[in-house]
Amino acid sequence: MVASITLLTNTSYLSSNCFSMTFHPNPLIPSFHSLSTFYSQFQPHLLFSLTKTLRPNLKSQTFNRDCLRPTNRAFFLCRFSASSAIPPTQLGILFSFFGEIGIGYEEVELLLVNNHDLTLVSIDSLRSRVLSLQSLGLDHLDLYHSVIRQPTLLTAKEIDPLLCFLKDELEGQLEQSQVKNLLSASEPRFLADFPHKVQLLLDRGVPRDKVVYVLNRVNLPKVFIHRSLDEIDRIIDFLEPFGGVSLIVKRPMLLNYDLDKQLIPRVRVLVELSGGDKDGTGKVLRTLPAILNYSVEHVEGHIRLLRSFAGLDDQEIFKIILVFPGIVTASRDRKLLPRIQFLKDCGLGSGDIFKFLVKAPLFLGHSFHENIAYKLVFLVKIGFKYRTKELALAIGSTTRTSCENMQKVITLFLSYGFSCEDIVAMSKKQPQILQYNHTSLEKKMKYLIEEMDRDIEELLVFPAFLGYKFDDRIKLRYEVKKGVEGEQMSLNKLLTVSTERFARKQKRATAIDNLN
Repeated sequence: MVASITLLTNTSYLSSNCFSMTFHPNPLIPSFHSLSTFYSQFQPHLLFSLTKTLRPNLKSQTFNRDCLRPTNRAFFLCRFSASSAIPPTQLGILFSFFGEIGIGYEEVELLLVNNHDLTLVSIDSLRSRVLSLQSLGLDHLDLYHSVIRQPTLLTAKEIDPLLCFLKDELEGQLEQSQVKNLLSASEPRFLADFPHKVQLLLDRGVPRDKVVYVLNRVNLPKVFIHRSLDEIDRIIDFLEPFGGVSLIVKRPMLLNYDLDKQLIPRVRVLVELSGGDKDGTGKVLRTLPAILNYSVEHVEGHIRLLRSFAGLDDQEIFKIILVFPGIVTASRDRKLLPRIQFLKDCGLGSGDIFKFLVKAPLFLGHSFHENIAYKLVFLVKIGFKYRTKELALAIGSTTRTSCENMQKVITLFLSYGFSCEDIVAMSKKQPQILQYNHTSLEKKMKYLIEEMDRDIEELLVFPAFLGYKFDDRIKLRYEVKKGVEGEQMSLNKLLTVSTERFARKQKRATAIDNLN
């Protein structure tokens, strides 16, 4: 249906009569026939100027059909056409094209005035470029913001090769937000080297099936636009002795860091702490590459605390970091200070603290209220005395198990007739029994009673029985020996003999049987 709209001209320049202009509902511009009629009635120099001064920077606004003002559109088309020698019909098509992607008429005016190349490219070329951008996942709003920020995305010759690379070589798997950041963060001329920089990662050993994963987790403009090929190559070279591309694949964000101001100083702290042990430092970085997120000041603060408060030397501190790099992520005030103080209150000296932390480093990482406090309550309830070495060792042995499993272990022992005093006595001989899986413990205890026909109280003498593998050690050796030594064999003797020695004994026993 065709609508008729009456437009009044400005009386200071034009006569007070009015004229009719016919609009089609879609597209959102006056029909070219009506515009031509309007142009024929009034000369360009009689049209009054734009209602506002053209701004150098565009302000994003939502495209609103109701806000279109045909009079101003006509004035702009006529004036811009006269100054640029662009036919009014072509300008009208451009207005319609930009309207389709949500750009309002005032913004189109600014785009055309500030980016003359938009008028030199065919509408088919513009539409093709938009379709290519949409094929990479840019939605309507992303496309709007990208064009507003960087109108040359629609005209620059560097864009088509880049879009083909993203679609064909990277199979369109780059995340939508990353495509948006890449296209809007810099001028198109800086995007030409992006494929070469991605190829550098592949050449240096990043697996092809991991390269998109890396790209989706870095600051693309910072790493692949504003850095040269040589700068990226230098970062990989520096990391090579410590894990190289395997570190980058595991922690792509490492590429975001400045080599000279961040990566080199942070790695140097660990190397110096280790006494120059690059292999050990590499092991730390491969275990927890995120340790390089922390500043030199942060890491040195942890080292100073362990030196001064715990009394540890650099080699001891590095060994603790080697088994538990996460110590660097623990809060000094909320975790390190109070927990080291707890160990000191339990009577542990610096040597004991070192041994404790090497064996149970998770003590420094667990939540106190949700983990450690519950376990302390269990241990004190079954008979461990507060602020004793035995309590410290017991809490250390429970760091690798959950509160729920620990409670089930204690309940299991009680169900087999052990008293709390018995549990404490066994855990002092074999602290690990409190961290074993309760289902595995029950299986071994049943086998001890039902198959081996032994008294459960033998565990008081040899609780280490519960730590051996059921199929590969306990059951296998019992089946081999039960016909030779019968029920009188010692659990200790049966299980503590090395595999090699046990095999030699079995060979001799077999040889003797063959002779007989």
